[in-house]
Amino acid sequence: MHGLTVGEAGAQTGWSPRMLRYLEAAELVVPQRGQNGYRSYGLLELNQLRSLRELRDRFGVELTEIAFAARLEREPALRASVETWLAGTRLSALDWEQRKHERLLAA
Repeated sequence: MHGLTVGEAGAQTGWSPRMLRYLEAAELVVPQRGQNGYRSYGLLELNQLRSLRELRDRFGVELTEIAFAARLEREPALRASVETWLAGTRLSALDWEQRKHERLLAA
């Protein structure tokens, strides 16, 4: 199968060419580039586009959420910071008070 242009890929998968460019910028679906510099969508990218639509439909998630999840995979420091913050949101009021007092005593 030869590579499809952005317009052809959009027509086959139901995504607009503008959205395909957004997906590439968000590093969710990154097509190959031909010698002429044009995007070339192959079977892999077409399958990614179809499965991305199914994922959104099944779980009701926005593309920005999926893009952020992908960014967490690419950036370990960001992932660690988010995990630390989430752990802090699970503290009970008593735990929070105890940690506050520990910080005050240590100062």
